[in-house]
Amino acid sequence: MSTVEYIRYLIPESDRDAFTAAYRQAAVPLASSPYCVDYELTESVDEPGAYILRIRWTSVQGHLEGFRRSPEFAAFFAAIKPYVEAIQEMRHYADTGVSGRGPQSEPPSLYDYLGGAAALERLTRAFYAHVADDEILAPVFAGMDGEHPQHVALFLGEVFGGPPAYSAERGGHPHMVSRHFGRAITERQRRRWVALLQDTADEVGLPDDPEFRAAFTGYLEWGTRMATMFSAPDAPRVLQTPMPQWGWGLTPPYHPEP
Repeated sequence: MSTVEYIRYLIPESDRDAFTAAYRQAAVPLASSPYCVDYELTESVDEPGAYILRIRWTSVQGHLEGFRRSPEFAAFFAAIKPYVEAIQEMRHYADTGVSGRGPQSEPPSLYDYLGGAAALERLTRAFYAHVADDEILAPVFAGMDGEHPQHVALFLGEVFGGPPAYSAERGGHPHMVSRHFGRAITERQRRRWVALLQDTADEVGLPDDPEFRAAFTGYLEWGTRMATMFSAPDAPRVLQTPMPQWGWGLTPPYHPEP
């Protein structure tokens, strides 16, 4: 699950220009790290010299064990090292599921709109619990890894515009494709997978407005048809394929006119 790190600084007026310049330099290796989702450095309007650096990481583990052990961290730290003693707070924070956007903002990603990582984990846990008792799908997932629901939640999150955690931790779309080689998924199984996931989305309370469900179902149809194709006995072994990126298409969320 992605995490947000907040680092709070208090910088004397004489050092502020050099501080922001250092972070412009540090931003280069930070932005190139596969463990960094996004970042932002802001300065208080009410208390000049009070800065907050916000970094969203793919996970706490990705930050501490991935980024901190990478060459990107060495370059990042070299740039900001003079300001370490000015840090007032440095903590990781987890999403609570309480979020939103004002009416003047750009449409949120499907990931944010459906409720983020917590909502997707509820969805996949409930879905695969049903799969185990489903006569059509249970044979497909016999011997399923106990962490499979979490992996699928990461994958769907990245597809729908969330953090690239699946790519960083599992190997991206090529890895997902490889998990379907030789499974010979039937059309009946594919259709059942889509129908059961849609039913589970209702069960766990995913948004049910027409615009979201059109985009959500659009990906399920595309993704399952691709999985069926890759699972065929004579399918080519695709080793390089980009991660799908799914958005609203032609139907962003509906806002009635006042």
